[in-house]
Amino acid sequence: MEFLTAYPQYGRVHIQAWPEMHAKPDQHATHGTYQPRPVIPGTLIRITVTKLPKQTRKPKPLWLWWHGPTLTNLERVWHAYRARFQLEHFFKFAKYQLNWTAPRVRHPEQADRWTHLVLLAYTMMRLARPVVADQRLPWEQPLTEGKLTPYRVRRALSVLLPQLPRIANPPKPCGTSSGRHKGVKSGPAPRYPAIKKSA
Repeated sequence: MEFLTAYPQYGRVHIQAWPEMHAKPDQHATHGTYQPRPVIPGTLIRITVTKLPKQTRKPKPLWLWWHGPTLTNLERVWHAYRARFQLEHFFKFAKYQLNWTAPRVRHPEQADRWTHLVLLAYTMMRLARPVVADQRLPWEQPLTEGKLTPYRVRRALSVLLPQLPRIANPPKPCGTSSGRHKGVKSGPAPRYPAIKKSA
């Protein structure tokens, strides 16, 4: 099986696939025993391009492994792998800049609510991208309007937020809390099993 197409960023794209290939995994349930390793059938995919978006090196063939009942369209596999880079950058930005994994919540509902807030903040930055001015540091290269990275949009929001109308009242003080009564213990926090990938 093979597929041939062309893209402005990658030039000529040639995708080849060899079905009914077999792989022997290193990590399996019988690892460390004398039992034979399981054989996993799948499809071996090779993607070659004539150029890269940034000519930093000579393009090398990309090898992928597809394990599933049937192989989807080869062009869809190529588009899915290209979108992988954008997803990885989003996860990195959400974890380290928006503190996605920072809070230690106790309930799954709290984790879902925090994830929705992080996505809402990221959506707000995407919408503010064409209207904010670049607040670059002295050693950074200037970017054209509408091409700001999420890091620079987040930095520029501090100038834009005071200009937006207030949609909520300022918090009101409620006095000094009495706190926990003497001798009362909250007990251990409930624990939930972690979701792990199947073997």
